[in-house]
Amino acid sequence: MSLQDRIESLKAKHAALETAIDAEARRPLPDNSQLAEMKRQKLRIKDELKKMNSPPH
Repeated sequence: MSLQDRIESLKAKHAALETAIDAEARRPLPDNSQLAEMKRQKLRIKDELKKMNSPPH
């Protein structure tokens, strides 16, 4: 898998998590532990994308 493929895959996962978070939050009784886990996953993906896009030192 090329770097670009990995970036696109992570972006797709990030977008899917955002959709899932929105859907869960809109439920009458959202599962707060599931919401927190999805938010953590989304943040990990965001951090990984940020590392991939930053220039090497």
